[in-house]
Amino acid sequence: MRMAENNQQEQHEQTAEELHELRRIRREKLQELQDAGNDPFARVRFDRTHYTTDITGDYDAFEGKKVALAGRMMSKRIMGKASFSDLSDRFGRIQLYVKRDVLGVDEYQAFKKLDIGDLVGVEGDVFRTQKGEISIMVDKLTLLSKNLIPLPEKWHGLKDTDMRYRQRYVDLIINPDVRDTFEKRSKIVREIRAFMDGRGFMEVETPCLNTIPGGASARPFVTHHNALDIDMYMRIATELHLKRLIVGGLEQVYEIGRIFRNEGMDTKHNPEFTSIELYQAYTDYNGMMDITEDMVVHVCDKVLGTTRVTYQGVDIDFAKGWKRLTMADAVKEYAGIDFMAIDGEEALRQMHAKGIETEKGKESWGDLLAQCFDEFVEDKLTQPTFITDYPVEVSPLAKRKPTDARLTERFELFVVGRELANAFSELNDPIDQKARFERQVALRDAGDDEASMMDEDYVNALEYGMPPTGGMGMGIDRLVMLLTDSASIRDVLLFPTMKPLSE
Repeated sequence: MRMAENNQQEQHEQTAEELHELRRIRREKLQELQDAGNDPFARVRFDRTHYTTDITGDYDAFEGKKVALAGRMMSKRIMGKASFSDLSDRFGRIQLYVKRDVLGVDEYQAFKKLDIGDLVGVEGDVFRTQKGEISIMVDKLTLLSKNLIPLPEKWHGLKDTDMRYRQRYVDLIINPDVRDTFEKRSKIVREIRAFMDGRGFMEVETPCLNTIPGGASARPFVTHHNALDIDMYMRIATELHLKRLIVGGLEQVYEIGRIFRNEGMDTKHNPEFTSIELYQAYTDYNGMMDITEDMVVHVCDKVLGTTRVTYQGVDIDFAKGWKRLTMADAVKEYAGIDFMAIDGEEALRQMHAKGIETEKGKESWGDLLAQCFDEFVEDKLTQPTFITDYPVEVSPLAKRKPTDARLTERFELFVVGRELANAFSELNDPIDQKARFERQVALRDAGDDEASMMDEDYVNALEYGMPPTGGMGMGIDRLVMLLTDSASIRDVLLFPTMKPLSE
C-alpha cells in the first residue's frame, strides 16, 4: 500500500479511464487546499537564491549553508518519518531530504499529499547523505502550483512520438537533453550576434509582410490586408530590403529573423524557420566565404569548445580550410560530365544517356548543370564544402562572372549532403537585374509559382547605385541541428508546425 503511495509516477500505458480517475483525484486535492485557504494558484512569488547546478557544481562552497530553490518535484519516496524527493529546475536536479522532525508534523503530512509534477519552493541546508549524494535538508516547503495531469514516466516510450512536438512543454519537463538542445540554440544565436557585432555589422529589422515576395525562389504564404484591400505576402527572404539599406549607405547590415515558405515539410523543412542574412559593401563572394567560415568556427569554439562534431554518426570537422569547388568541377568529378567543354545540346544528350529526365522549359546549359549537381553531387558533400560559380539561370540576384557570362559569383555551403548557406557577389546592375526579373516573371506566367515577381522599386533602388556588395544567408535551424546532433528540424524548433489532430 505504501509503495503504491510512494510511486506516483504513473505509467504511460494507463488507460483513458485510469488517467481520468487520477486527474479527478488531483482536482479533489486542489479543492481541499483551496477550501483550507491554501490555494497554490494564489501565490505570486518565491524568492529563489540559487539553481540546483550552482550547488551540485560547487558543493564545497555551499556545504552547511541555507539556500532557497524552486522547481518541479519529479519523484517522491516516502520512508516513514523521513522521505526523499527530486527537485528539477531549469538547469538540473537535486535531491531533497524531507524529515518530519525538521519540517514539522503538519507540514510533513502536507508534503506526503503532494504529487509528482507539483511546483514547489524549498528552503534548507546543503549537505551530503551517507551515500554521498548532495542534498537539501528541507526545513520549509511551499506548494507554488498544482499539477493536475500526471506526467508520463518515460516520455520517449509514448506510442505517439509526435506528441513530443505537439506538447513541447511536457517534453521539456521530462527530457533534460531537449532542454540542453534549446539552451545550445540560444547560445548559438547569441554567439552569431556577438560575431557579427564584433565585425562592425549593424543589426536591423525588415518587414515580415510584403506586397511582393522576393529574394528567393519559393512559394509564399498569401494573406489580405483589409484596410488597404490588397493581398500581401509573408516574407520568403530578407534580401531585397537589406540590399536597399546597402544602397542607402549602411554598408554592413544583418538580420536574424523568421522566414515563411508555403512548401512541404520534412526532416529539413518547416514552413517557418529562422535565417541570418548579412550584406557588406565593397566585398564579393570570396569575402562572404571567409566570413561564413569564420562565423561557424567562432560559434563552434564558443558553444561547443571544439570544431569537431559528430552528426548522426558522421564525424565533421569545421576547422578552417574548407574545400572550395566550382559547380562544373563538382559535376565533372561525381557525374563524369564536363560542362565547361560542351554546349547545352550535348549536355542534354549526355544526361538522357544517364537516364536523367529533364524539365520542359529548363533545358538551357545552366539549368542542366544545376540539375546535374542536384542529381549527382549534393548528397556526396559530407565535410564543409563551398560549391561556387552557379549558372545565371538559377541565380537571378547574383553578379555574373567577368570571365564567363554563363556563370555567377555565387556559392552554397554544403555539410552532410545538405545546403547550409547561400551567398553571392550581389548583382548591382539595374538593367541586368530587370532583365532577370522579367525571365522570372515569364517562368511564373508559365506556371512556376516559386519564380520571383517583378520588383520595380528594387530596380529603382539599384538605379541610385549600389556599391559592389557581398551577401550571405544561412539557415540557423540547420546549423543548430548540426551542432546538437538533431536528426529533424522539429527537434530544434520549440513549436514546429504540426498537422492538427483529427477530432
